[in-house]
Amino acid sequence: MSAWRSLPPLGTDTLIDDPPARLDPADRDALDEQDDRADLAAYRQARRRARTRRLATGAVGLIGLLVVWQIAATLIGDAVFLPSVTQTVHAFLHYWDRPYPSQGKPLWYDAVTSLRRIVIGFAIGVVAGVTLGSAISASRVVRHLVDPVIEVLRPLPPLAFIPLFIIWFGIGELPKEVLIVIGVTPIMAVTSVAALDEVQEDMLLCARTLGASRLYTLLHVQIRSALPSILTGMRICMAGAWTSIVAAELIAATSGLGYLIGQAGDYLNIALVFSGLICIALIALTLDACIRGLLLLTDPSRRT
Repeated sequence: MSAWRSLPPLGTDTLIDDPPARLDPADRDALDEQDDRADLAAYRQARRRARTRRLATGAVGLIGLLVVWQIAATLIGDAVFLPSVTQTVHAFLHYWDRPYPSQGKPLWYDAVTSLRRIVIGFAIGVVAGVTLGSAISASRVVRHLVDPVIEVLRPLPPLAFIPLFIIWFGIGELPKEVLIVIGVTPIMAVTSVAALDEVQEDMLLCARTLGASRLYTLLHVQIRSALPSILTGMRICMAGAWTSIVAAELIAATSGLGYLIGQAGDYLNIALVFSGLICIALIALTLDACIRGLLLLTDPSRRT
């Protein structure tokens, strides 16, 4: 009878009553690492799928725009009013390595010229604006002294300075680069001040407690923390820089995409005008992608 009572109930497995085996800590760590790798692989795959969908959606939008453009040009039937996509592509390829007008430069040369002016003026304006914004954020005296000047100059359109710069500097490279600097510096200064003021004070106090000087804290803590917002301001200023340089090249220049667009418009070569606009868009998108790449490097939270 005692043997009968010691038997397990019918339909049960004797292995269930055995105590679970304890995993070795090394095995448990290996399993956790394997799960983490699986989760990371799934996350990366989801990111790739989302990026592919985003690119596909953007491509569909651009293709739709080209289709609407081609249909509208076909219905209008006037290449002077609205050239078709094929006519624009033909003009772009034709004048890429051929001068326009005959005494001018090819399209690639004008693109490189405008790009050089943009890079020089934009770089100087960003450095000057960030430096000025850092000084305003670090010193109350500088803030009270310089802030009214920036508030007066910031609403002024840079294009209003073109006649003055032509008189002062002529029609060479200097007035065009100075025009970009004038347009970029105030915006970058305001953006930098706002970004630096948003840095948490606890971070600054921790750095000062550990023995960092005010200058070291500003350069290595405050500016590095505000760098993502500063880069966002750079993206905004890039559009304004292109507006300034094209306007300056339309008025006083013998090369550049603005000069090319102006000359093509005077001779009713609208396909070449669209080619110049497309070239500006491609260069601007490339520069914006570079700034967004820097934004991803400086702000790890945007990569997750």
